[in-house]
Formats: sequence, C-alpha cells, structure tokens
Amino acid sequence: MLAWVYEAARACPQLDRVVIATDSEEVAELCQRNHWPIELTSPDLRSGTDRVHAVAQQIPADIYVNIQGDEPLLKPEHLTALLRPFAQPHVEVSTLKVLCTPENIANPNAVKVVTAADGRALYFSRATIPYDRDARNIAPPQYWKHIGLYAYRKATLQRFPTLPPSALEQTERLEQLRFLENGIDIHVAPTDFDTIGVDTEEDLNRVEALLRR
Repeated sequence: MLAWVYEAARACPQLDRVVIATDSEEVAELCQRNHWPIELTSPDLRSGTDRVHAVAQQIPADIYVNIQGDEPLLKPEHLTALLRPFAQPHVEVSTLKVLCTPENIANPNAVKVVTAADGRALYFSRATIPYDRDARNIAPPQYWKHIGLYAYRKATLQRFPTLPPSALEQTERLEQLRFLENGIDIHVAPTDFDTIGVDTEEDLNRVEALLRR
C-alpha cells in the first residue's frame, strides 16, 4: 500500500521531493529495504499535520503537502488539483473533495465537506451534511466527500502546533477543524477521481480488488 502511494507522489511533477515520515520502526525498515527517503518522527505527535510540521523543521520549502499513507488509489491528478489553489497568494491551506457516492453519504468513515461559493470550506463532518430536512424528491442536495490530502504554506504549517486542539476537532476527530476554528481558511478543490482511504479491513479488501484489475 505504501509503495502505491509513494510512486504516485513521485509521479507528480509539481513535487520537488517526496519523504516518508513515520514513527514506526517496521515502516522505517521497509523504507530502508526499498531505498525510500525517510524521516523518523516522535510517536507523541497526534496528527498528520503535526508530523508534516516536524519534517518541515528539517526540510525547507514554501509549500508542504501532506499525503496520507493509507490512500493507495492516489493519482498525480489529485496532487495537481491540490496545488492549483496556491496560484492565488491568499490561499494558506488546500484540500480536495469528490462527489459522494450514495453508499458513503451516511458512512461516518467518509468525511463530508460543505464549501462556500468561492471554494472555502465551511465545515467538515462525519455526519451527513448538508442535512436534507424536507427530504425532497426533486433536486436533492449534492454531497461532497473530503479526500484527506492537504497542502500548506510554510507560515501556516508552522502556526498549527501552536494552536491548542479545538473543541470541534476533538468532537469529530478531524484535525482540519482546528484551522477553521482559528479563522484559517481551507480552500477545497474538486477532483473527478475518488479514492478509498483504508480505515477498515473491508476498505483494504476493496482496494486490493481494484489494484488487482
């Protein structure tokens, strides 16, 4: 699974460097056997953003990309879309969304996102948002699934660990809500390519079936 993610990231021409950050000795040994660049981080880090921040102290860059190791269906097109908003100088953080499949609308492992007209995230939730109060049969709401890839400008990434974990972040178990609760906009770029984040054994079986095709 990690090999698929690493190779997809390397295939993205916008990335100057790809590094695997982990606190796992098992993952570190795998990387060393395959000659993949690695940065060991503290096991006390609570989130992927904290881990990227730790690596950023060793590797200088203007923009950092957080690629989850449990996204084996990652494509270079995802990263192209993720980085596109940074053409606008006011963008500090970006992430992705894809139209939600019917089976994922009520699935708490598939995080939903609602955005403003200009693409800024209004909220992320494991619940079904927006809530269709009247259950209309005509023109039902569009549901968007969040894909857990992020890109950050350096100054914003440096600020993240100085902010205490927020109430909404702890309730939903979603680290990106810390940005929103502290007034930091997240710009959400659409993509046509869905992914399957491997959170359960069922997810793993679905991914294996797709990758064997």
